[in-house]
Amino acid sequence: MQKIPLDSPEAVRRMVDSFYEKVQADPLLGPVFTDVAQVDWSKHLPKMYAFWESIILGNNAYDGHPFRPHLLVNQKHTLTIDHFERWLQLFSQTIAENFIGENAEQVRQRAMQIALVWNNKLEYINNDSYMEG
Repeated sequence: MQKIPLDSPEAVRRMVDSFYEKVQADPLLGPVFTDVAQVDWSKHLPKMYAFWESIILGNNAYDGHPFRPHLLVNQKHTLTIDHFERWLQLFSQTIAENFIGENAEQVRQRAMQIALVWNNKLEYINNDSYMEG
């Protein structure tokens, strides 16, 4: 398949679909989405289209609290740096395989920032020492 610029709702949909195909097949991440979070893909994918469209196209399509579902999953199954590194690896691979141009690099950088911040938040939450004293 030809690489395209990441500059339209159709391109964002292609990015999200190809990324989550990788996630569902992944031995580390797949079970977290399927068994722990019990993701309803018919509801999840449109949210992800809107989330990434907001970031990439600046169209404010997404209205929600993206960290909250990850916090809820983390209460059932501890999310670690391994999960975030794998997520980022699959995301970067999806970008490299499908897209060209400035937006592609910017969204890869943004995904790295999101993974880093969310991992740090969850590490803090998962480390009970902040509750002491």
